[in-house]
Amino acid sequence: MVRFQDVSADDAEKPEAGEQMWSVFEFARRYRLAKREENRLLMLYGPTASLRDLLANARRHSLIS
Repeated sequence: MVRFQDVSADDAEKPEAGEQMWSVFEFARRYRLAKREENRLLMLYGPTASLRDLLANARRHSLIS
């Protein structure tokens, strides 16, 4: 038997995990991005962006070359 969950109007307004809006500063700190990369993301998106966009566009440079 299949059970359906009750969906309310509040549930429809909740962003999905990838659509959560994040502070670019917090994202850069959490993912240990260089200041230059943080500034590049700020220029690209402004102070906030969706987690999906930040993950797709952030570049991490290896400390070991």
